[in-house]
Amino acid sequence: MLSLGIEGTAHTLGIGIIDDKGKILSDVKSSFFPPKGIHPREAAEHHAQMAPKLLKDALKTAKINPKDIDIISFSQGPGLPPCLRITATFARALSLKLKKPLVGVNHCISHIDIAKLMTESCDPIVLYVSGGNSQVIGKTCGKYRVFGETLDIAIGNAIDKFARECNLGFPGGPIIEKLAKKGKYIELPYTVKGMDFSYSGLVTDIVRRHRQGAKLEDLSFSFQEHAFAMLTEVTERALAHTEKNEVLITGGVAANKRLGKMLSIMCKERGAKYFACPMQYAGDNGVMIAWSGILNKKKGKTTKIEDSRIRPKWRADDD
Repeated sequence: MLSLGIEGTAHTLGIGIIDDKGKILSDVKSSFFPPKGIHPREAAEHHAQMAPKLLKDALKTAKINPKDIDIISFSQGPGLPPCLRITATFARALSLKLKKPLVGVNHCISHIDIAKLMTESCDPIVLYVSGGNSQVIGKTCGKYRVFGETLDIAIGNAIDKFARECNLGFPGGPIIEKLAKKGKYIELPYTVKGMDFSYSGLVTDIVRRHRQGAKLEDLSFSFQEHAFAMLTEVTERALAHTEKNEVLITGGVAANKRLGKMLSIMCKERGAKYFACPMQYAGDNGVMIAWSGILNKKKGKTTKIEDSRIRPKWRADDD
């Protein structure tokens, strides 16, 4: 079974092709990174312009013809509505033209599915951290449950807001991580409420201190220490609560080495195994959508055209 997956929930349009054994035939993508952050309409226009070219590139890389594809998978949600509409429309058109089944998948669960495939983890507590999502997820009683999440903005969004307000550029993650290596600790707001956490106050205080003359190196170091400690604390609580013995990190922010080190230390102290999705597949990509499509198809789950409306607020625990 060959699945073609189309990802387009935010800044990245990706098309991937994978078979039912987990062999990746192609993985192509194009990202929209304007200087001052993502505008949903502009990102959607980018996706619409790039979709035909990426499809051609994906098929060429895989060395197959369109008729060889067995299912068309697409990210039905969650995400930015204008971007999701482009993705869904493109997927419907391909499904109808090729007369192939359509499979709408949950973007968040796709991150977990591909991370489990790449790391061979079995039943982990998942820390899913990206620009639009920050959640601690685990499967209990055959269903995904969100054990903790951000109360306001996601960690990736917080990083980019920090970078944007301090004129560091976009995306801000790599820049802040580099600056942090030369910084010293400053006390900042630390907000964990039960199993949830908050970043808006942290970013506000960062901006205020920057305007007062604090060094960007110190602010970057302290931001990472506070923000990532919140994530590690809640992940550890979920690990203890479920009595699982694996932690898996995925999402774009998984690239940060300091966050990975904190989680690795925590797992070592608890006798748990730590897994990190390879960066090529931790961020948004079409392969993860294609793989989730195969898993859904094996369970008999396909999507009728009339049921393929986008789901911008589709949660992992609603699937």
